Amino acid sequence: MTWRPRPPAGGRVAIALHGKLADQGRWWHRAGFALVPTLFALSAAVLPSPAVADDKAAAPATSDDRLVFPASVQQGAMVLGKVPPGSTVTHAGRTLRTTGYGTVVFGVGRDAVGPLVVSVVRPDGSREEAGIAVAARDWPLQRVNGVPAKTVDPPPAIAERIRREQARVAAARVRDDARADFTQAFVRPVEGRISGRFGRARVYNGKPGAPHSGMDIAAASGTPVLAPAAGVVTFADKDLYLTGGTLLVDHGHGISSNFLHLSRIDVKVGDRVEQGQVIAAVGSTGRSTGPHLHWGMSWFDVRIDPQLVLERTP
Repeated sequence: MTWRPRPPAGGRVAIALHGKLADQGRWWHRAGFALVPTLFALSAAVLPSPAVADDKAAAPATSDDRLVFPASVQQGAMVLGKVPPGSTVTHAGRTLRTTGYGTVVFGVGRDAVGPLVVSVVRPDGSREEAGIAVAARDWPLQRVNGVPAKTVDPPPAIAERIRREQARVAAARVRDDARADFTQAFVRPVEGRISGRFGRARVYNGKPGAPHSGMDIAAASGTPVLAPAAGVVTFADKDLYLTGGTLLVDHGHGISSNFLHLSRIDVKVGDRVEQGQVIAAVGSTGRSTGPHLHWGMSWFDVRIDPQLVLERTP
């Protein structure tokens, strides 16, 4: 079946797609169980994962001035979109990087409400906005008992240490590299039961805490932790007060992964890691009640849900 875009009111063509948006001109829409080709006449056969590119990649010869974004996303999503190469794109007060093919990415926070607005200025000076609805999620309460009391209500000196350490981690998240490792199909860094989910409100030893910022995967201490996608190590410390062994891997364009409570770290700041490479080992360091891996993801300072990132792949 041949698919043709229908121009909306005003004569502009704006495409809203659900599902994974890939780089290198491969774009498709998951509608039920059908894959609907766009941009190029591609078959609905299984498409390969896109090669990782950076902002210097050459744009395809085909000219296309459409904006391609999901019509709706969930809270905690990582959103990929497509704009004409060379466009200037802004969202949430930030100018987004674009790859040579026009791919952009941003994160949606746990408590975000729609519509989200993405503003685009094309190379020819024409302007257009994409509106994206945000589907609200339920956030169940999770009670975590048995954590060390000094990690729940730390004395002033320890509270100051925690503040300094968190500031160091936050500084590593401001990196905005041209690398597009985030376009890979992410894989789980370790196999095991999910013991804690992103976004759940948490109560530690009866005291309300911040919502959970990632997914916890139960696994034996010493289990190898694999890089879920390629990237560059931007932070590595074996002894932070709350998070214990802590490692950050940057995937480009502000997208990063963090791995907490590690018993061992096998890489150092500045290292390039490839998907599937062993980078650390599961542990129970910091504020933890047993061996597990906390895997979190962020777009700069916006926390996103790793489970949704896994689910966006075909």
